[in-house]
Amino acid sequence: MKYSNKNLFIDGLKVESLAREYSTPLYCYSLKKIKENISNFKKNFKNINSLTCFAVKANPNRVLLKEIGKLGLGADVVSIGELMKALKSGIKANKIVFSGVGKTSEEINFAIQKKILLINAESKSEILEIEKIAKTKKKIVSIGIRLNPNIDAKTLSQISTGKKENKFGVSEKNFLDLVNYTKNSRFLKLKCLSVHIGSQILNHRPYEKMLSVLQKIIYKTKFNFEYIDLGGGMGIDYEKNNKKLNFKKYASNIQKFLKKNKTKIIFEPGRTIVANSGYLISKVIYIKEGNKKNFIIIDAAMNDLMRPALYNAKHQIVPTKKTGFKSKKYYEFVGPICESTDKFSTLKRFQKLSEKDFIVICDVGAYGMSLSSNYNLRPKAAELLIQGSKVKVISKRQNLKNLI
Repeated sequence: MKYSNKNLFIDGLKVESLAREYSTPLYCYSLKKIKENISNFKKNFKNINSLTCFAVKANPNRVLLKEIGKLGLGADVVSIGELMKALKSGIKANKIVFSGVGKTSEEINFAIQKKILLINAESKSEILEIEKIAKTKKKIVSIGIRLNPNIDAKTLSQISTGKKENKFGVSEKNFLDLVNYTKNSRFLKLKCLSVHIGSQILNHRPYEKMLSVLQKIIYKTKFNFEYIDLGGGMGIDYEKNNKKLNFKKYASNIQKFLKKNKTKIIFEPGRTIVANSGYLISKVIYIKEGNKKNFIIIDAAMNDLMRPALYNAKHQIVPTKKTGFKSKKYYEFVGPICESTDKFSTLKRFQKLSEKDFIVICDVGAYGMSLSSNYNLRPKAAELLIQGSKVKVISKRQNLKNLI
């Protein structure tokens, strides 16, 4: 995304023209950026024997999944719907890992039927359920067990998943007991030690601690795991302040870990692959003057992009046309929904805007559309894939008639 002659372009296409042709709010994804992200991810871990499984929850659009699958990635899924979508998108079953704390019997049955790579179990009850279904089907099912390492990922509390108070994984004691149980099962084949400590992580040190905990656990189990699933959680620089995860140090720590363990690493990136490929284009409906700030009321809302309301997440906002004139007042960008949390950002000295101008909310490719809803009976936005100078509608705007 860059400006040319004061107009904003995404991969050579004028943003304002896209807004006028396809209406707003509008999601756009750059295929070029997704390919770059995957290439960079592979380079960062090029010396590590690994399988990369894209976290489908980040963005489950089938066209995007198909493109991601073409580039060699598998899928990390957490529901039967995501599993079906991944398979329908052409991702091979032997590259799919099924995670999540609440898999139903129906979901487990389906995963076994499709012969996916692994089911990562998160409790004794789940392991017993998998075993019961496997016994009924007279099949041996490959599983992993997710450990809760009790590590603070130094991220938002809402997306921290590796502390003992979080619902994910099992304690060290329970993990050791479950390893012993599965070793003696006729219908379960333990292949993986799984862990995932949180999301939007920008510091390599929590990962360093995680690997140290894993090493101790492996030593105690005296078990040779075929896979070590390190999860995802690698963050991006949403606020454009150059806070980035040190991939070099993370990769170096994994290499040290692998010198002691002959195993294959599984990564589950989502945000790292698609976040900065996505843009939400919106139109200014009204400008409402206040004493200390002006409310910029746009046609995108929290139902289109939930992250700011849910986590107080920050996204850069930029105008589609540069004028050089700055506002003296604070601008608070808000949506039309009847909630005070329906706001995106409060900015000082933003470019002076007028009603019917267009703006772009950046880095929305992950957990943007996937968290969207029909709250206030608002139709979901259309989604476009930008491929060089070509535009492809990959999800049509919802028809209001279908909601009423």
